Amino acid sequence: MRATLAVGGNALLEKYDRGTAEEQIYRAELTARKTSEFFRENEVVLTHGNGPQVGAILLQNEFSSSVSPAMPLDVCGAMSQGNIGYFLQTSFQKVFNEFGINKKVATLITRTVVEKDDPAFKNPTKPVGKYYTRDEARVLESNNGFVMKEDAGRGYRRVVPSPIPVDIVEFEQIKYLMNERFVPIAVGGGGIPVIKSDGGYSGIEAVIDKDLASALLAVKLNADLFIILTAVDAAYINFNKPNKQKLGTIEADEIKKLRSEGHFASGSMLPKIDAALNFVERTGRKAIITNAENMMPALRGTAGTIITA
Repeated sequence: MRATLAVGGNALLEKYDRGTAEEQIYRAELTARKTSEFFRENEVVLTHGNGPQVGAILLQNEFSSSVSPAMPLDVCGAMSQGNIGYFLQTSFQKVFNEFGINKKVATLITRTVVEKDDPAFKNPTKPVGKYYTRDEARVLESNNGFVMKEDAGRGYRRVVPSPIPVDIVEFEQIKYLMNERFVPIAVGGGGIPVIKSDGGYSGIEAVIDKDLASALLAVKLNADLFIILTAVDAAYINFNKPNKQKLGTIEADEIKKLRSEGHFASGSMLPKIDAALNFVERTGRKAIITNAENMMPALRGTAGTIITA
């Protein structure tokens, strides 16, 4: 089986973590241990989010700008691909070696093509960085010019443009690595956002949703399965309410109806639903939304949200 496995930022950082390298390597190894058996007999490309990490890089830029030039957002994305890839590559390779899984892991800096006239550039929605209180968010809006929005009841975060991915520049390299039995870590943070320019590509200030980019990669790879790992065990309707209800195995048309009713939060579960639907409708195959603890049961059909055609 060929699969795309997209891990969320919580694979490296929990909400109250400080974000140290030691914390992120520890959590990456936990994720590897919970999911490694799936890699034994399957061809898997591993993708990842970068919201907390790229937000931290932006803060470091801000506080050191008087002595070191601040980098644009696309370069910050590339930096996050490097350090997150290092954490995941180190952790997964350690677990593979320990469990006798004959796979080698390789991190690939990946660019994702977007359209320069995408309306997202006029309407920032993608959360990056840490959570803030309402009062802290107001100060950042006033003093720094940030756009701050509430994130699924967990606090306020900075939001930046998130254009739709239309192509993956390094697709052939990813496919080659998979054919040679490597586990590529690719399309990190949705990929470095670039637009076509004369003779090549130019970076642009944005953060691409990693689930939408991962779905695009899964479609281009003709994957048999698309898995999105997140902080919760499944998708829910009426989330954070007393009458919340877990969604198990569900057909695409039914979840599209729930989507139209506004059950999934923008910047949180909504892009995961959209990414899963994108893959299912374009391939006729299934997508899974769950957390690392429930991934193996979800593959057996006993956990998670499983979206079918």
